Amino acid sequence: MSSIIQFDHVSVSVQEKTLLSDISFALAPGEKAVLCGKSGSGKSSVLKTLLGLLPIKLGMVYFQETPLTPASVQSIRGCTAYIGQEPMLGADSVRDALLLPFQFKTHREHRPSEAQLIAALQRLQLPADILKQQSSRISGGEKQRIALARGLLLGKTLYLLDEVTSALDAESKQAVFEVFSDPALTVLSVAHDPEWLERCTVIFELEAGRLIEVRRHGNT
Repeated sequence: MSSIIQFDHVSVSVQEKTLLSDISFALAPGEKAVLCGKSGSGKSSVLKTLLGLLPIKLGMVYFQETPLTPASVQSIRGCTAYIGQEPMLGADSVRDALLLPFQFKTHREHRPSEAQLIAALQRLQLPADILKQQSSRISGGEKQRIALARGLLLGKTLYLLDEVTSALDAESKQAVFEVFSDPALTVLSVAHDPEWLERCTVIFELEAGRLIEVRRHGNT
């Protein structure tokens, strides 16, 4: 099976500081991967590099076997949902935040109905009346799940997640686990949560910007 993501001996430096050094790995469609390591080990830098937010000094990143370039990065972002620890929802109300992408020509014809909005929220243990709330008044965990609901409504297939379960209670976390059990979704995440790690098919261990170990299905 061809890979959806491939890092081929990638090194990244910013202002002479090395963030990633000679990173190589591949991720197949449908795999759930997690990046582990101490703070500053390069986990978030891997996600940002894939999104074209950091300059590649050496090596090459491929998405669906196409090299990552300034010209191709938009196609990657088009099918990718990046959800950080404190997502920016970009609108005053939760309803407007969910509908924001559908104002643009690319998605205008796929604007979800009220029933579809509510169904996406309920999948993530969010009540329908949260649609009326102000984005500034909801918790970080709720913002993460709303950003995830927006990705589902947009039909995103690749999810880049940064500590997405860190602010969730057990019930909400279980709902997120169930969403990502879908074999059609590929996940590359940063996490320390043991429950999340147990559910990932591959674990990448980083240290000081280097990939030092790869474990699949819990095997060392």
